[in-house]
Amino acid sequence: MVQPLKKRAAVLLTDVEAAVQQLRIVEKAEQLSEFEQQLADSQIWVNPNHAQQISRQAAALRSQIQPWQVLQSQARDIVELMELGDASMIPEFEQQITMLETEYQQHHRDILFNGEYDDQPVIIKLSAGAGGTDAQDWAEMLERMYLRFAEQHDWQVELLDRSAGEEAGIKSATYSMHGAYAYGTLRSEHGVHRLVRLSPFNADHLRQTSFALVEVMPKIDQPEAIQLDDKDLRIDVYRSGGKGGQGVNTTDSAVRVTHIPTGIVVAIQNERSQIQNRETALTILRSRLAQLQHEQQAETLADLRTGESASWGAQIRNYVLHPYTLVKDTRTKYEEHDVQAVLDGKLDEFIVHYLSWAAS
Repeated sequence: MVQPLKKRAAVLLTDVEAAVQQLRIVEKAEQLSEFEQQLADSQIWVNPNHAQQISRQAAALRSQIQPWQVLQSQARDIVELMELGDASMIPEFEQQITMLETEYQQHHRDILFNGEYDDQPVIIKLSAGAGGTDAQDWAEMLERMYLRFAEQHDWQVELLDRSAGEEAGIKSATYSMHGAYAYGTLRSEHGVHRLVRLSPFNADHLRQTSFALVEVMPKIDQPEAIQLDDKDLRIDVYRSGGKGGQGVNTTDSAVRVTHIPTGIVVAIQNERSQIQNRETALTILRSRLAQLQHEQQAETLADLRTGESASWGAQIRNYVLHPYTLVKDTRTKYEEHDVQAVLDGKLDEFIVHYLSWAAS
């Protein structure tokens, strides 16, 4: 009984330490230490935006590092304790090893986050497609789904821009989300999402098909990460419209940034300050360019093909509420029959299956 347990503990420790090395946990811990030293210096708060950015980066790193540090420490402890050979402890050793093996499996998907930007924060934009009010309602249902998912994973969420529909739902909404492997986790959601249901917005209650586009981009906060040439940008300012109160509508605070080579347009009117809107728009533009560069496998921004920005591309997932209930991913073929649970943020299995499919 003791030898098989010792072997399980040894295999577990080997697997954990291999994952720690593959995930560069030691290197990330050193980076976290540097961030914590910066945050301990009161002078950093002279620039609150910079300090908050460092604080978010530190929190994201901490959530990546700590589970593996704890798991590695516990696996080492159990191996050392078993070497002492106390037979009376065998039932307890077996229970602890089983628990640690389960934790290892839960965190093992971190290894699949090996993309260039997978450990970055994420920007997610939802846009209603064809289908009028039904499509705008569908876009808002997806917005709720992703906000629920973020809440369940203790992510920090910031609203960047939102445009409400005339009758119901939203025309578009853009959020920034910070958490462990945020972009790596949500990149599986990039694409067109299709809903089939009985429409609550027509008198005949007919079956309706609606579409929404979900754009998922790594958040590029540092201007030096994606260099933008001023001659490639056209920046327009205009008066904010729609809801937002008196202050929003009395100044030219809204900003529209056009990246001339690709035709990408980013418009933001969510903040009162024109400067804030400009910085937010440029951050989103850098993020979109990074996503486009990744999609086209282009070495530089100059290599990006014109006219291929954020288009309505492949349909990635179907959500059917009538005549049966089913959510099916068109890439991995993974299915869930509890549609409401998915719309309440239950996306983990879709994400895990996508990561495994993408890595194969």
